[in-house]
Amino acid sequence: MAAPAPAALLRGGFGPWLSRRMNVLKPLLFCACLIPFARVAYGIITDNLGAEPVDVMTRITGEWGLRFLLLTLLVTPLRRITNWNALGRLRRMLGLFAFFYVLCHFGVWLALDQFFDLDSIVSDIIKRNYILAGFTAFVILIPLAATSANWTIKKLGGRRWQRLHRGVYFAAVAAVVHFLWLVKADYTEPAIYAFLFALLLAWRIRHRRRRAS
Repeated sequence: MAAPAPAALLRGGFGPWLSRRMNVLKPLLFCACLIPFARVAYGIITDNLGAEPVDVMTRITGEWGLRFLLLTLLVTPLRRITNWNALGRLRRMLGLFAFFYVLCHFGVWLALDQFFDLDSIVSDIIKRNYILAGFTAFVILIPLAATSANWTIKKLGGRRWQRLHRGVYFAAVAAVVHFLWLVKADYTEPAIYAFLFALLLAWRIRHRRRRAS
């Protein structure tokens, strides 16, 4: 009898194992997601963020906000390709962590860069395209985070809730553009994020077309 292919093992064996271990894996992932925040907090407490601490805090929170946003978008393709349905239980947590880091990113800019100066804040949003793009991503994510609880699905209805949460793709576009416009010299890192997002978007479009056909 032929040995099962590795793909079959992954589909048939790892998925159920993952589902059974999810109660342990989710808390571990939650703790892992807090590591970048803990790094910033530790740097503040120990005064170890370098000569430009505000820039360091802005960079770390912004980059991790974008990373978690892309990880959130990765969950569904990975779940469908591998048939590991338990991965769907991680999507909400990753999405909320994306919003958490974007909120921290915005908060650092608001409090430590702009010092809550409303005139300066409005002026920066209007005059600087990269700030406008980042602010757009933040605004789009607010209703998504606010409607992440199960009861909001019942209140809005499944279809309306799904349409609303497709806005995550627009938020990701704005976040990637924000990073691309922010960088002035080496575009390697934002280009990588843009490429990864393009792959995820292409998969989404292909999947919708296959379902429609």
